[in-house]
Amino acid sequence: MASTSTSLTSLRGLGRKASFSSSPAKTALKKALRFSFSSRSSVAICVKSSSGAVKYNEVVVDEEMDKIRRLQNGSDVRGVALECEKGRTVDLTPPAVEAIAESFGEWTIKALEKERGRPAEDVTVSLGKDPRISGASLSVAVFAGLARAGCLTFDMGLATTPACFMSTLLPPFAYDASIMMTASHLPYTRNGLKFFTKKGGLTSPEVEEICDKAARKYANRLTKVSTMLNSPPKKVDFMRAYAKHLRDIIKERVNHRIHYDTPLKGFQIIVNAGNGSGGFFTWDVLDQLGADTFGSLHLNPDGMFPNHIPNPEDKTAMALTRAAVLENTADLGIVFDTDVDRSGVVDNNGNPINGDKLIALMSAVVLKEHPGTTIVTDARTSMELTRFITDRGGHHCLYRVGYRNVIDKGVHLNQDGVETHLMMETSGHGALKENYFLDDGAYMVVKIIIEMVRMRLEGSDEGIGSLIKDLEEPLESIELRMNIISEPKYAKARGREVIEAFRSYIEEGQLKGWELDACGDCWVSEGCLVDSNDSPAAIDAHMYRAKVSNEKNEEIGWVHIRQSIHNPNIAINMQSSVPGGCQLMTKVFRDKFLMASGMGKILDFSQVDKYARLGKMS
Repeated sequence: MASTSTSLTSLRGLGRKASFSSSPAKTALKKALRFSFSSRSSVAICVKSSSGAVKYNEVVVDEEMDKIRRLQNGSDVRGVALECEKGRTVDLTPPAVEAIAESFGEWTIKALEKERGRPAEDVTVSLGKDPRISGASLSVAVFAGLARAGCLTFDMGLATTPACFMSTLLPPFAYDASIMMTASHLPYTRNGLKFFTKKGGLTSPEVEEICDKAARKYANRLTKVSTMLNSPPKKVDFMRAYAKHLRDIIKERVNHRIHYDTPLKGFQIIVNAGNGSGGFFTWDVLDQLGADTFGSLHLNPDGMFPNHIPNPEDKTAMALTRAAVLENTADLGIVFDTDVDRSGVVDNNGNPINGDKLIALMSAVVLKEHPGTTIVTDARTSMELTRFITDRGGHHCLYRVGYRNVIDKGVHLNQDGVETHLMMETSGHGALKENYFLDDGAYMVVKIIIEMVRMRLEGSDEGIGSLIKDLEEPLESIELRMNIISEPKYAKARGREVIEAFRSYIEEGQLKGWELDACGDCWVSEGCLVDSNDSPAAIDAHMYRAKVSNEKNEEIGWVHIRQSIHNPNIAINMQSSVPGGCQLMTKVFRDKFLMASGMGKILDFSQVDKYARLGKMS
């Protein structure tokens, strides 16, 4: 018991020394302290020793460790940072962030030492952030954690996710690693971390390893967070260099004969930054190249996102951008998400281009430059998109949902000798081989702008939308969600149980006319569309796609079911080529699977039931 008293006394002392400038941080600290004082029965004290080593106390709190592990969101970390969200408690606290940042710093140093075969000294890490209001207090925790690990830190301030990666490559910066603090399109109450090295974004298993180490650090310290830095981070203006990088690409590839430095002269381009980090593209890229950007929307950063969700999939964002394009007779509209790793566009006729349409547009551009290349997408894209790609001589590879999955598939195909220049998910995440396989929404727009200018120089006034005028849309398409009825820590396992039961029902023939789908060299197995080689990629979320046929053995559509890695729910996507096909498949899914298997008991499937009954959601 003496060791317990010493440990708690130490925690009290640490609690008095820690201080935060923001009230959310103070609240998080107080909660953690209350936990340490009121839950002594749940604290196990482990004394470890080895020959010649000093004994020490290690506070192990399983529940607290699980909280850190659950912050992993595929290849990112995400959580609730502010106490303003109904039904969600704050879990992305400064102590948690410090532990994760420290673990990332240690992971980076270890990786560099393995790569170089010698001790890594003066390891440099940059941090950028979107405008979320929790960013200031959490940034202190990131820098503290990195400093604990022994890294030299650099503060990029307001930045974009792609810029953070590019800060590891572009001279004179070329940092060893970088962190972007963002929660993408999620509400202002959320925040998160994305990790990069010179090799690209970290994989899900790598982030899992970092979070596991962070969980142990967090449990051992519980409340301690370092707010005093012996060596404060150096502030750098990397976004200026990144913007110049994008400008140079446009100038060099357009290569305008008359005005090389202002190739966008005569073009009006509307940007909707959604009050995120994308305003720089207007001021530091388009304006500098001679474009008219009058009519642009929500350029000033505002971490409360007062106008709409910064998301190219958001209907309000697209509608406002469309209206601005038509009102100003602009040549192009651009919609960025918060951290600018995704984008969507509006053509000169006011037609929104996102989802399958954006993939088709980028495919048309890329296939001009690289005839016959393979294009990787997630498994929710339409059969019409496949025809669009193959009609232009390309190859379409369907893969697992999740932008990291899609990008990694493209990387692996190239390594196997299969030329793959474009990898793109329906959410707007898109990466190009020519751009380090980086999902960069600004770079995607740069490619579209270059093509738009080239078309004008070649005498065409049709606009960028003419490149996809022959893309057909599926007759019916629907996405439904089922919430998992479970405590958060059991939700992932419950979700996997449902997904695997779905697979079993199809394989056992209990859903007549339903068959697990195949695509090219991929086959649905082990919970996802995976390579048919001996070492398939690790699974971050289980998913299956089934093709559905009628009594005449005619294919009427497909159903894709997957775990969400963001929230405790299961998503179901359906497309059909016959009227009423999606409703019919939903009825079979509800009656022949959910009800018959008993899986419906652990799910809130009210959306499924409503669509099965009414054939619509509104």
